[in-house]
Amino acid sequence: MKLVHLPTLFLIPLLPLLGAAWCGLVGARAQRRFGERAVHRPAVLLPWISFAFAAHAVAVLAVSGPDAVLAQRLWAWLPVGDLDADLAFQLDRLSAVMCLVVTFVGSLIHVYSIGYMHGDPGYWRFFCYLNLFLFAMLVLVLADNLLLMFVGWEGVGLCSYLLIGFWYRDREKAIAGIKAFVVNRVGDAGFALGLFLLFWGLAGTGRPVGGPPDVLESPLAGRSTAVETEEPRREAGRAASPIARPGGTAEEPHRSAEATDASPLPRTSIRFREVERILRDPARRHAFASQRWLGLSVLTLSCLLLFFGATGKSAQIPLYTWLPDAMAGPTPVSALIHAATMVTAGVYLVARLHFLFALSPTAMTVVATVGTATALFAATIGLFQYDIKKVLAYSTVSQLGFMFVAVGVGAWWVGIFHLVTHAFFKACLFLGSGSVILGCHHEQDMRRMGGLRRWMPVTAITYFLSCCAIAGFPFFSGFFSKDEILWNVFATANLRYASGGVVLWAVAAGAALCTSFYMFRSYYMTFTGDYRGATGGEVHGPEHGHGALPKESPPSITGVLVVLAALAVVGGVVGLPHLWHLPNALESWLEPVFAGSEHLVRRRDFGPAVEWGLMGLSVAIALGGFALARWLYLAARNPIPARLLESPNPVVRFVHRLIYRKYYVDEVYGRVFVDGALGASRSLASFDARVIDGLVNLCGRAGRICGDLQGWIDRRFVDGLVNRVGDAIVAGGRNLRLVQSGRIQSYVAGLVAGAIALVAITYVVPW
Repeated sequence: MKLVHLPTLFLIPLLPLLGAAWCGLVGARAQRRFGERAVHRPAVLLPWISFAFAAHAVAVLAVSGPDAVLAQRLWAWLPVGDLDADLAFQLDRLSAVMCLVVTFVGSLIHVYSIGYMHGDPGYWRFFCYLNLFLFAMLVLVLADNLLLMFVGWEGVGLCSYLLIGFWYRDREKAIAGIKAFVVNRVGDAGFALGLFLLFWGLAGTGRPVGGPPDVLESPLAGRSTAVETEEPRREAGRAASPIARPGGTAEEPHRSAEATDASPLPRTSIRFREVERILRDPARRHAFASQRWLGLSVLTLSCLLLFFGATGKSAQIPLYTWLPDAMAGPTPVSALIHAATMVTAGVYLVARLHFLFALSPTAMTVVATVGTATALFAATIGLFQYDIKKVLAYSTVSQLGFMFVAVGVGAWWVGIFHLVTHAFFKACLFLGSGSVILGCHHEQDMRRMGGLRRWMPVTAITYFLSCCAIAGFPFFSGFFSKDEILWNVFATANLRYASGGVVLWAVAAGAALCTSFYMFRSYYMTFTGDYRGATGGEVHGPEHGHGALPKESPPSITGVLVVLAALAVVGGVVGLPHLWHLPNALESWLEPVFAGSEHLVRRRDFGPAVEWGLMGLSVAIALGGFALARWLYLAARNPIPARLLESPNPVVRFVHRLIYRKYYVDEVYGRVFVDGALGASRSLASFDARVIDGLVNLCGRAGRICGDLQGWIDRRFVDGLVNRVGDAIVAGGRNLRLVQSGRIQSYVAGLVAGAIALVAITYVVPW
C-alpha cells in the first residue's frame, strides 16, 4: 500500500458544510429578501462541486496504482498515549465508490427538493439540514480512523433526527424523529463499546518493532508484554507518517509515499490501515484471536458490538423499527436516508472492517443470519401495507438485509454492488412516490390513488422501471447484484452451521419473491385503473400548481427521476457475472481492498450448471411475483384481495392483521422497553420517596431529637453551672464591697482585731 497526498481531499466534505452554514446563518434573511433562489442555488451547487472533486479524486486514485490510497492529514486531533487519532481523510477504492454514490445521488436529491419543497416556510432550514447530512455522511466515508468515522456516524444520526422531525409542530412527526434518534443511540452505544474493546484488545497483542522496551502488564491477557517507551513510539509514529512533514506542513500534491508496510507496527491503533497491518501479522493476529475477556473471545465480541451499531444505522433486527417511521419527514429526506446515505453506513462499516470480521466465522454467521431474517421479515410486512412510503420503507429494510447477507458470507464486493444499484432504484422509487404524493394532494394511501399513469406518465414509467430493477428482472441493475448475492449465499462454506448456505438461500429467495410481489402491487394500485382519490385541490394549495385532478410534477422532479431510472436500468453493467465471461469492472476495482481477507473466506465449488440453474430460478422468482401482483391488482379488477380482507375465516383475518400490524413489534417494544422504563422509573421514584427519603427524614428527625436533648442539657446543666459561678462571684463581690465603707475608725479597728488574732494564733497553735 502506498499513500498519495491529495491536497483537495478535504474539500469533498467541506463544500456541503459551507452550504449548510450559508443556509443556517443567512438563509432565513436571504429567503425573505431575495426568495427561495438565494437559498437553493448555493445549497444545490456546492454538493455538485463536491461531486466534481470526488470524481477528480477517483481519477487520481485510478492512475496511482491498485494499491494506492489518497490521504490528507489536516491536523493532530487526539494524540493521547497509544491513541493517535488525527483529523485525516483517506480515499481508497472502497470509499471512492461510496463517495461517488453519496455525492451524486445526494446532489440529485437536492435538485429534486427545489420543486418538492417549494413554498414551505422552512425552505432554508430544510436545505441547511440536507447539506449538513451530506457533510456528515462524507466524513463517515472518508475518515481514516474509527474515531473520526464515529463523528460522522453521530452526525448522520443527528441530521436524521432533524430531518425526520422537520415538521416538528406535528406531534406525530416530532415523535418519529425522537424515535429515530433514541433507537440509533442504542446502536451507537454498541459501536462505541466495540471500538473501545478493539483498541483495548489490540494493545494486548505485543509491542511494536524497535525502541527500548519497558515491561507493561497486558490489559486483557494478564501477561507481561514488552512495549516501547512513550516518547520514542510517538516520535517513530511521526517519522513514519508519509503524508505530513514535521511541523504539520503537507507534502507536495500527488507525491507518492513509501509503503506503510515498511514502517514499524504500532502497539495499537484505530486507523483502518494500521489495524489491518496489525492483524496481517501472524503473531499479532494469533495473539488477538486468542484473547478472552470474561470468558468471551475479544475478537468475536468486538465484531458483534460493532455489528450491533450497524443494525441501528442500517435498520436490521432488532433495531429496525425507526426506519419505517422515518417516512414522517419530507420525501427527499426519505430518499436521502434510504438510498444513498445513513442506512448504508452499517454495510460500509462491516465491509470497511472486512479484515476483522473475516477472522471470526461466528460473527460473520451472525451477520448473515440477521441479514437474512431481516430480509424476509421486512418483506412480509411490505405485502399488506397501503401507505406507499411505508411499502418502500420496509423494502429498504429488506434490501439492507440482502446487503448484510452478502458481507456476512464474505462476498464483500457483492454487498457494495447491491448498495450501489439499490441507491439508484430506491432513490428513484422514493422520489417517484414523492411525485405521486404531490400529484394526489399529499395523499399517501394507495387505496385512494389509481389511474395515475394517465396524468403522470413520466413518474409512472420511471417507477415501473425501478420496480423491475428491485424485483430482479433480467438485465436490470438489481438482477445482477441480487443474483450475485443469492449465488454467493448458496455457495458459502463459511457459516458455523452445516448446510447454512442452502438454508439462507431459501430464506433470501422467499424474500426476493415477496419483494417482486409487493413492489408491483404498489405500482398497479397506484398507476392503473381509475383514480380513486379526492378531486379537490384545496387540500394541497395553489402554490404547487395542482388543479382538480393529479398533474405531472415539474421538470426539477421528473428530470431527476429520468436520470435515476436510467441508472436503475443500466447500472448493473459494472458487475456482470463471471458466468457470462464478461469483464466485472466493480469486482476488479474493489479486489485490492478485499484481497487481504479473501483467503479467510471459504466457498463450495458447484460448477457452472448449478449457477445457471440458480440464475434461472431467480428470474422465475422475479417474474412470478410480478405475475401474481398483476393478476391480483391490475386496475383493481380482481375481487380476491377484497374477499380475503372480508374472509370469515379467523385464521385468514388473524394472519392479515398480524402482518398488517407489523407483527406487533412496535407494541411489544412499547410495552417492554418504553412502558418498562417508565414503570421502572416510577418504581424507583416511589422507592426514593418512601425508602431513601424516609431514611433521610428519619436521620433528620433523630438529629433534631439529639439536638433538642443537647440543647436541654446545655441550658440546664452547662449554662446553669456557668450562671451559678457567675452569680456567686457577683454576690461575693457585692458582700465584699460592704467592707469598703470609707470610715477610718473601722479600718483601724479591723487592723487591731487582725493583729490580736494573729498573736492569738501564734501562741495557741503549736508550730
